[in-house]
Amino acid sequence: MPQAPLLSIGELSRRTGMSVSAIRFYEARGLVTAIRSSGNQRRFLRADIRRLSFVLIAQRLGLTLAEVSAELATLPQKRAPTRQDWQKMSARIRGALQQRIGMLERTRDLLDGCIGCGCLSLDRCALYNPGDRAARAGTGPRFLLGDRAKDFEEG
Repeated sequence: MPQAPLLSIGELSRRTGMSVSAIRFYEARGLVTAIRSSGNQRRFLRADIRRLSFVLIAQRLGLTLAEVSAELATLPQKRAPTRQDWQKMSARIRGALQQRIGMLERTRDLLDGCIGCGCLSLDRCALYNPGDRAARAGTGPRFLLGDRAKDFEEG
């Protein structure tokens, strides 16, 4: 079976819509691996189009670079991922996405009242934080509504 031709970094950039510098960034983090030509030029497998496309989609879904890297590490390096490979990955990230969706829905629903910072700047704080107990945890937002509000209820 003949080997598929390798892609230059410029070709990979055109196919994925990523800048060459972004491809180098992801290469430096191990998300794709260049094969060096005899002239020391970067060459990439056609399967890297899918890998980099996944990076773009996953980041739009809110996955961190570490999460993306961990998922890509489960895919084969020397061949294009199969439908089964992608389905296994999808099953692994589905739970994390559901958690993010739930957090976003809670935030959306309660945003008019409070963003969960514990600042007590509103007449009625949804965290019920008497004595500003959240301040002991430091500056900045500490909780998302619904996550830890029960820890600060009076009682």
